[in-house]
Amino acid sequence: MSIESGSEQAKGPKKSGGPDIGTPRRTKEIIAKHGFSFKKSLGQNFLIDGNVLSKIVAAAELDEHKGALEIGPGIGSLTQKLAETAGKVTAVEIDQRLIPILADVLADRPEVTVVHGDVLKLDLKELFETQFADCNGVSVVANLPYYVTTPILMKLLEERLPLQHIVVMIQKEVAERMAAKPGGKEYGSLSVAVQYYCVPQLVCTVPHTVFIPQPNVDSAVIKLTVRDTPAVDVPDEEYFFRVVQASFAQRRKTLANNLTAFVGKERREEMTAMLNRIGIDPGRRGETLSLDEFAELSRNLYEAGWSR
Repeated sequence: MSIESGSEQAKGPKKSGGPDIGTPRRTKEIIAKHGFSFKKSLGQNFLIDGNVLSKIVAAAELDEHKGALEIGPGIGSLTQKLAETAGKVTAVEIDQRLIPILADVLADRPEVTVVHGDVLKLDLKELFETQFADCNGVSVVANLPYYVTTPILMKLLEERLPLQHIVVMIQKEVAERMAAKPGGKEYGSLSVAVQYYCVPQLVCTVPHTVFIPQPNVDSAVIKLTVRDTPAVDVPDEEYFFRVVQASFAQRRKTLANNLTAFVGKERREEMTAMLNRIGIDPGRRGETLSLDEFAELSRNLYEAGWSR
């Protein structure tokens, strides 16, 4: 394994990975050896279930020619499994205290590079160029802290990184929202944003009992297959997402009422007429609209130049 805040990396043949890190006994041994204490502010919960780890890695469809970007490796339980499959693993860890632990437990893993930093502040395009230049495809595979799940995922998607899959373990409720179909209570602006860029698939649910320490809620593993091009064609992507957000501003209100706040009261009649013209009932609610309907709606509003 190599550690970077700069540019060197170690290479060498694959070796067997030693005892599994992701077990209750081994995790407790590592924590005790290094005197590690969990920081609640960083959302640190270490997975101790080998079956779940295997499902996460299998969903990523990795091989020796592909790379994996891991965010928040913790003590390396998932990192170890990724290194057994992928040709290159780069793990970004924000907690300086975990860097020497990772150096210890992954010492026999030359295909692993650990970067100390905040993934939300890193230049990910540069990281991809330096870390995965020789890889035939890259996927993000991670156990994400609950509190930064959405900002991290949107950064990965909005920066148009050359990703094949994003396989992450996140809060179950959030995963269900990402994969939700129109018409349900889980469907919202996050569903639209994720499905604009990706095809979501729920892999499995994960009980809170298989973590140290145990979180208060259950988790889920979701696989996002990144689309070559967005799901729908829109003239202005930023405007499209503004329209989506406006449509869900107050979920109990009709589309016409929510959009009135977006375009202004003085345009309500024109806007209602426009909705009828494009075949969208003004009395519908935002959660009933498909991506295609949101695209048509935003296209017509954009061409009319309506926005407060």
